[in-house]
Amino acid sequence: MTSQVSSPAGQADETVVGEQRAPRPGNTGATEKEIRKLDRVIIRFAGDSGDGMQLTGDRFTSETASFGNDLSTLPNFPAEIRAPAGTLPGVSSFQLHFADHDILTPGDAPNVLVAMNPAALKANIADVPRGAEVIVNTDEFTKRPMAKVGWTTSPLEDGSLEAYNVHRVPLTTLTIEALKEFGLQRKEAERSKNMFALGLLSWMYHRPTEGTEAFLRRKFARKPQIAEANVAAFRAGWNFGETTEDFAVSYEVAPASKAFPTGTYRNISGNLALSYGLIAASRQADLPLYLGSYPITPASDILHELSRHKNFGVRTFQAEDEIAGIGAALGAAFGGSLAVTTTSGPGVALKSETIGLAVSLELPLLVVDIQRGGPSTGLPTKTEQADLLQAMFGRNGEAPVPVLAPMTPADCFDAALDAARIALTYRTPVFLLSDGYLANGSEPWRIPETDLLPDLRVPFTTAPNQTLADGTEVFWPYLRDPQTLARPWAVPGTPGLEHRIGGIEKQDGTGNISYDPANHEFMVRTRQAKIDGIEVPDLAVDDPAGARTLVLGWGSTYGPITAAVRRLRAAGDTIAQAHLRHLNPFPKNLGEVLGRYDKVVVPEMNLGQLALLLRAKYLVDARSYNQVNGMPFKAEQLATALKEAIDG
Repeated sequence: MTSQVSSPAGQADETVVGEQRAPRPGNTGATEKEIRKLDRVIIRFAGDSGDGMQLTGDRFTSETASFGNDLSTLPNFPAEIRAPAGTLPGVSSFQLHFADHDILTPGDAPNVLVAMNPAALKANIADVPRGAEVIVNTDEFTKRPMAKVGWTTSPLEDGSLEAYNVHRVPLTTLTIEALKEFGLQRKEAERSKNMFALGLLSWMYHRPTEGTEAFLRRKFARKPQIAEANVAAFRAGWNFGETTEDFAVSYEVAPASKAFPTGTYRNISGNLALSYGLIAASRQADLPLYLGSYPITPASDILHELSRHKNFGVRTFQAEDEIAGIGAALGAAFGGSLAVTTTSGPGVALKSETIGLAVSLELPLLVVDIQRGGPSTGLPTKTEQADLLQAMFGRNGEAPVPVLAPMTPADCFDAALDAARIALTYRTPVFLLSDGYLANGSEPWRIPETDLLPDLRVPFTTAPNQTLADGTEVFWPYLRDPQTLARPWAVPGTPGLEHRIGGIEKQDGTGNISYDPANHEFMVRTRQAKIDGIEVPDLAVDDPAGARTLVLGWGSTYGPITAAVRRLRAAGDTIAQAHLRHLNPFPKNLGEVLGRYDKVVVPEMNLGQLALLLRAKYLVDARSYNQVNGMPFKAEQLATALKEAIDG
């Protein structure tokens, strides 16, 4: 298998062919230690928001992907740009699940916790199972840092960690000692302790090292002393693991080459995959891509990424607010671009009037909503699925729009192409509902062959399309395609195709302003019929044993649901599974599918929004299983709930 790994910025780090064993950074002369083989591992790095845990996790993930393991990640960070150091609200963590087989989630509980300070330990220890490895930076367990989290005695001394295999490592002291020759100030040297920890874990799990060293030299190319200091700290961590008696065992997790079809792979996050999907859609449609956006967590990465790709005809506009961002995007759609606006829930509320205008104008527009916890500002860095009803109905009047949702980080690429297909073919705004879990999480992605991507080209109208009784040829902007009910798309400036746009109701065909009641009802029903008639694939059902219980999900619940279903089937239970990408319109066979089962369970990270729609449309007793704590479901948790549903 060939695997291609990329840094968070999207720059390719390296291409690795075949199975790779990590090299030793230095010849330490240490005796050979025991090596145990594992099929999977879950590691969580946790520290202060300034400790570089996200970078540490990203680098470990990239090297794990280059080694050929399947993986899934869960970054978790504070909402504040710089939360108070050493406090519980300031804890940042990064969890990585990697295996020698295909996996679906970042894992329920870490096998290894790296805690850089007392706050990181206190915030995460409840998730760690008994007997797990806990690596603690002992330098931070002094009176003041412990007092910040309410500890009067050290958990390293009072016996509260007896259930775990604790490794006491003075990470800060060891890092400073390793960097003496560089002449750095103490504070500068301390910043490299995350690289020491990364080196230690890289030794512990036999991760490749060249990619990380090259990344550090590239990242700090303008500060070569800092680059080499970080490389030295990374190597020191590796060598510490090799020589210390406290780490008597290292572990190997073989590549997952049998889990993947042959191809070129890279590690990719949901926001990066979505960005690439938008670029691919613009190329396949032969249209320039225009993004009108305003920065908002967790959608901002799409704006950052697309701004790097002017060579692909991408134009990005960072507007002064959400309303200006979508207004500019809608203007670009009128001008003949593939237009996109990106946001999260609070921004959707501000964009709603312009989305309604796009419905009235019947122009293609992609509205990308990276959902987060609400209401209002809510939980800016946490995940949720609570914008479904807002996407469906959050506009005045009857203003229907198609709604799609990707199910994994890599699937964000395909979902973007599908959303563009619908928007362009049917001349409508389209909602694409990702979320914080997908946006920041990552997994291996097989890079598609470009000649296999769908053809998204649609013709512009270039000549009058109606002949009047007197023989005059005119352009009617609302003369519809009989199959799709889409209106013509005429680029401004095309001679003879001048036409009026605006939010007031239009007369069928001519597009003139109309207050006629019968015409208004006809236009409302026609716009609804256009959405109802959108072609979407039938819902596929995974039901190998004729189950009587169906679990139906949408969006990012795919991974946890599928992992839970696998557990139940392995234990001998029968359960069917289906997952919705298209939420408006629903697949045409959905009603028939729901009718085949005695019980339908719908897990959602909200209070039951999809279940509400299913009950209303299909009159089925869809049973909700809900969670709104800002975190994705755990597979064990879902397996327990589904088992209870099966058993009644």
